[in-house]
Amino acid sequence: MEFPCLPLCRDEDAELWTYSKRREMQEIIPRLFLGPYSSASKNKLPELQKLGITHVICIRQSLEAKFIQPNFPQFLTYLVLDIADNPVENITDFFPKSKEFIDGGLQAGGKVLVHGNAGLSRSAAIVVAYIMETFRMSFKDAFMHVKGRRFCICPNDGFIHQLRLYEAIYLAKSTVQISPLEQGRSLSFLSGNSGNLKRKHGEEEEEEDFCNFKKISRI
Repeated sequence: MEFPCLPLCRDEDAELWTYSKRREMQEIIPRLFLGPYSSASKNKLPELQKLGITHVICIRQSLEAKFIQPNFPQFLTYLVLDIADNPVENITDFFPKSKEFIDGGLQAGGKVLVHGNAGLSRSAAIVVAYIMETFRMSFKDAFMHVKGRRFCICPNDGFIHQLRLYEAIYLAKSTVQISPLEQGRSLSFLSGNSGNLKRKHGEEEEEEDFCNFKKISRI
């Protein structure tokens, strides 16, 4: 399966970001969207169809099942994941299934939305993991790319730890599975793009952003 080149985050994206955008979905890479449940709630079918959304990953835990639901199974293809926004939740187990679902939707020519409740932690971690593995990127670069499109993301500390560990897992797996030629392309891609994906702020400011967005996500 072939993917478009990973789009670079632009400075003007930061300038246009407003707090209200956390209630909307954003396109992270072509045809892959990340957002809150409000972007896929019962009255949003016209908007979803207008955008061309065909596949949805709906993330919730059992306690949320009464108000976070796959609302349009007759029109859209759903994958429902039972994940708690809890640092001890093993979200890594859901990465392969999510990637297979997203790849299938994109390969079929569709568009995929990944949402949880607020679109900040669980769904963001799923999308970051997908970017990491699909484009063979480090956690840091993948996180900064997703954050560059949806500034309010804030995976909990446990998810961040698991994403960092997953970087070594998927890289070891891909090293065995891909050919030497593909390995060379991967290394070339990373060396050529990792610098562009870093924001102007330093690493210390990135850690400060984590804390700030955690405060926002509790509002």
